[in-house]
Amino acid sequence: MDTLLLARLQFATTTSIHFLFVVVTLGLVTLLVGMQTAWVLTGNPKWERQTRYWGQLYVINYVLGIATGIVMEFQFGLNWSGLSRYVGNVFGAPLAIETMVAFFLESTFLGMWIFGWHRLRKGVHLALLWGVAITAYASAFWIMVANSWLQNPVGYEVRDGVAHLTDFGALLTNPSLSMALGHVVSAALLVGGMLMAAVSAGHLIRRTPDFAFFRTSLRIGLVTAALAISMVQSFGFAQFDPVGSVQPTKFGGDGPESQALIAEWTTQFGPGDYTPPVLASVGLGFMILIGFTLGCIWLLLPLLFRDWIIRLRFPLWLILLALPLPFIAVILGWIAREVGRQPWVAYGLLPTEQAVSPVSAPLMLASLIGFSLLLGTLAVTNWMLLARHAMRGATDPALGRPPAAPSEPAHPEPAPI
Repeated sequence: MDTLLLARLQFATTTSIHFLFVVVTLGLVTLLVGMQTAWVLTGNPKWERQTRYWGQLYVINYVLGIATGIVMEFQFGLNWSGLSRYVGNVFGAPLAIETMVAFFLESTFLGMWIFGWHRLRKGVHLALLWGVAITAYASAFWIMVANSWLQNPVGYEVRDGVAHLTDFGALLTNPSLSMALGHVVSAALLVGGMLMAAVSAGHLIRRTPDFAFFRTSLRIGLVTAALAISMVQSFGFAQFDPVGSVQPTKFGGDGPESQALIAEWTTQFGPGDYTPPVLASVGLGFMILIGFTLGCIWLLLPLLFRDWIIRLRFPLWLILLALPLPFIAVILGWIAREVGRQPWVAYGLLPTEQAVSPVSAPLMLASLIGFSLLLGTLAVTNWMLLARHAMRGATDPALGRPPAAPSEPAHPEPAPI
C-alpha cells in the first residue's frame, strides 16, 4: 500500500468518526435550547427535567467529540503538508476562526452552563445555552466555508507557487456553501430528533413508569425528525447542478463543460484520470435511498399522538430500529461530497497526490492504526456512556442536580453562657 492511499484512509476514518459526534452535538443542542426556553417562559418543571436529562447526553457527546476533533486536527500538519503549504493562506483562515469559536467561546459557554445550575438566574443560564448553540452553528459554518473552498476555490490568486486570499467575501458567497450548509444543519437536526425519539421509544417499549416524560420527548423528536428530513431532501437535491458550473466532473459528468475542463487539466497537469471514483456515486445512491425511507416518518406523526397507539409498541420498534439510518446517511453524504471531488484536494487547483506529506508507507500505516484505534475507542466509549445514561431514566439526572443541604452536626455545641 502506498502512502497516498494510507493517508486518504486515515483522513476518511478520523473525519467520519468526528462528523458523527458533530451532528449529534448540533442536533441535541437545538432541542435543548427549545426545552430550556420553554421552562424559563412557562415555569413548568417538566421542561427542566427534559433539559437536564437530554442535556446530560449532550454533554457526554460534546466532551468526547472535542477529543476526536483534537486528534483530527493533527492530520493537516502530519499527513497533508502539501495542502498546508500551498493553500494554507486561504484554507487556514476559516479553520482558525472555527478553532477560536469552538475551543474558546463554545467551550466556555458550555462550562458555565454546566456549573451554573442553581447558581445563576434562569435568564442568564438560558442565555449561556443560547450562546453554546449559536457558537456551535458558527463553528459548523466556518468548517463548511473551508470545505466549500476546497470544493470550489474562489477569491484567491497564486503567487510564487502559493495560493493567497484576495477576497474574503468570496469565501462567504461561495456557490458551493449555502445549500451544503443547510444540508448539514438539517441532517444534524434529523440525527438529534431520531436519537431523542429512539431513546424515548426504548423506554416506552420497556413500559417505563415515567410514561408522560418520554411520550413528550418522543413527540418532540419525531416532529423534529419529520421536519428535518424534508429539509435534508430539499437542500440535498438543490445541490445537483445540471449545468455543471461548480464541479462539472462530479458524479460522472460527461458534458461539454466536463470534457473541456479535463482537456485543460491534461494540458496543465499532464495525462491522468480526472473523473471521480465510482464510490462517490454509490454513496450518493444509498444516501438518497435512506432519505426517502426516513421520509416515512411523516406517516407516524398522526399515530403517535394517541396514547393507545404508543402502547401497541409496533411503531416504537420501527423508530428504534431506524436509529442507525441517519448516521449511515451522514457518512454516505460525506463520502459523496469528498470522494466526488477527487482526484483533487482543492478542485482543479491542487491534486491529491501533491498534497500528501513525504512520509514512508510503514510510518503512515502505523499512524493510521494508532489514530483509528484511538478514535474508535472514543466512539465506543461515547456510545456506551450515552446508552448507560439514557437507559437510567429521567428520575434524577446528575446534570442540574440541586446541591445537597449542609448536614446538621451530630452533637451541636452548647451555646456560650
